[in-house]
Amino acid sequence: MAETKTVRFFSQVYRRLKNHFGEILPPLDYNNNEQLAVAVILSAQCTDERVNIVTKGLFREAPDMKALNKMPLERLKKLIYSTGFYNAKAKNIKSLAKILIDNHKGKIPNDFEVLVNLPGIGRKTANVIMNQAFDAAEGIVVDTHVRRITQRLGLTEKKTPEQIEKDLMTYVPNKYWKDMSLYIIFHGRKFCDARKPKCHVCILKSICPSYPLE
Repeated sequence: MAETKTVRFFSQVYRRLKNHFGEILPPLDYNNNEQLAVAVILSAQCTDERVNIVTKGLFREAPDMKALNKMPLERLKKLIYSTGFYNAKAKNIKSLAKILIDNHKGKIPNDFEVLVNLPGIGRKTANVIMNQAFDAAEGIVVDTHVRRITQRLGLTEKKTPEQIEKDLMTYVPNKYWKDMSLYIIFHGRKFCDARKPKCHVCILKSICPSYPLE
């Protein structure tokens, strides 16, 4: 699509998603910015529902970075085991807790460039934290839903999350960066499934260039 046409098309997509889903809240449960960071790390290759079950017990035992830093690694692994990849996640969370205590007074910094270099936090996680913790949008969150659906909608032909994010940022107005990913994620869960998309009831079917996929 030409850039001007793509901007108009995106506006249609965004408007339909917002009209359908209304004001949506982040799907992860947390009480402070540090808990948000831990929850997002745990959400890699895991459902939000499972993460919320796990963090309920985890945050009861370790509500802040100080408590997480003191928690034995094996205990942390046991608590987060069901989220998958628990060895790597536990090591990243422990390393994150120590760095935040040593360098940031135990708090998540409001600095995107610092965030992307913290253990377990890449661009996607840093974008989520900036969005939800600081109401700021340094970029666009690109997860598997966003990658799949923006490709199906013809909004990008790029393959990697970094390339897709850069592509989208060229024509998606900054004011939409914070919310657009959540709307697309919710759309992916309800309609545009990876294996069995519900094209016949999809709210975007009349404008989707990939319709039908069933």
